[in-house]
Amino acid sequence: MTPKGWNRLREELHVLVTRERPELTQMIAWAAGNGDRSENGDYIYGKKRLREIDRRIRFLTKRLENAEVVDPESREPTDQIFFGATVTYARPDGSEHTISIVGIDELDLDKGYVTWISPIARTLTRAREGDVVVLRTPAGDEELEILQVEYKALD
Repeated sequence: MTPKGWNRLREELHVLVTRERPELTQMIAWAAGNGDRSENGDYIYGKKRLREIDRRIRFLTKRLENAEVVDPESREPTDQIFFGATVTYARPDGSEHTISIVGIDELDLDKGYVTWISPIARTLTRAREGDVVVLRTPAGDEELEILQVEYKALD
């Protein structure tokens, strides 16, 4: 994953551990002190939410421990497409599109971030600026001309 994606996950983990979980455990303790827990909505919902937070904390901890952080800016200059590349390509109708190839946890189609395992990223990987590649889609094959390849920090 990119450094930005790693920092975003680390920040989410920090918020869960230092703010959300302590506030929730305090609310659960208050609700438990109100008596019958079987019909106590605050207690029941709180315990369910606490399990969800704990599950997310475990997931984020493992993901951050096992992540391989790749900084696109520190890459040697190349016109070949690999992880972290920002690629501008043209479709047969003349429209141009720009995408950045990122890790699974960084997917954001509104920003043009696609995962390295997506069909378009797999098609573009190892191609070079100026190449024409064939993207196979359910609607049929589509030729994409690679106009520009750059490695830069993502927004």
